[in-house]
Amino acid sequence: MTPTPVEINLHDDVVLRSLRTEDAAALAEAYRVNSEYLAPFEPLRPANFTTEAGQRTEIAALAANREAGTALPLVLAHGSRIIGRITLSAITRGAFQSGNLGYWIDRSYAGRGLMTAAVNEISRLAADELQLHRIQAGTLVDNVASQTVLRKCGFTEFGLAPRYLLIAGRWQDHRLFQKILTR
Repeated sequence: MTPTPVEINLHDDVVLRSLRTEDAAALAEAYRVNSEYLAPFEPLRPANFTTEAGQRTEIAALAANREAGTALPLVLAHGSRIIGRITLSAITRGAFQSGNLGYWIDRSYAGRGLMTAAVNEISRLAADELQLHRIQAGTLVDNVASQTVLRKCGFTEFGLAPRYLLIAGRWQDHRLFQKILTR
């Protein structure tokens, strides 16, 4: 099930919308500007990741996953500037009907409620458009800001996963959260 294109005004001209091929340059710039800020929360990236060509490759892979129905990649945009990403990935059908949520926001836009609004919207899309039963998100143990967003959006913590993901060059523990979308 491929979702329809998304474009939702979140607040003050910040739009949550589908990731597009033409976002490559703006997304590369967003990653360059925020590379130091995001480094503690992300996997180590190849050298070309913060280039337009590197982002074209990333976007092509995400677009293929979107067409296959296994991902919903979105961006937060303020005018022509990309200020964040939110992606529902590893969408699994059958008896599971679930997906994994990941997101980040530009340092200068953090703390304004924009990611909370975006997580609420992607949760709604996951339920209404994708007809998922559940979405899951993992945060580093000390990432209180992300945990706060998830809790505000109705996610509940359900476990601790030791050495869960290779982040910043080392296997790190994560708190696991879920939101049940169907009754």
